[in-house]
Amino acid sequence: MVGVFAALSVSASVAVAGAIGFVGLVSPHLARRFVGPSHRHLIPAAALTGAAMLLLADAVSRTIFAPVEMPVGAITALIGAPFFLYKIARRGLEGTR
Repeated sequence: MVGVFAALSVSASVAVAGAIGFVGLVSPHLARRFVGPSHRHLIPAAALTGAAMLLLADAVSRTIFAPVEMPVGAITALIGAPFFLYKIARRGLEGTR
């Protein structure tokens, strides 16, 4: 039930903010893996992680089909959706223990 609520809340926030806003949902989780849970380090690391993710997604969207630009939101969705599915599945497995 928690997984369904998490999926619905993430999809609603992406529907409102757009696919690029999805970076704001993914980057804190990725940064937490690198710097730990301390907010003193997490907040700047999340900002840098989000900036790096968007820069990478923009570079990929401009070069993958060279004369035509893909929307950067499609690249961020390709990066973020599997990550959130993994997070939801992992949380579901931890909840059943």
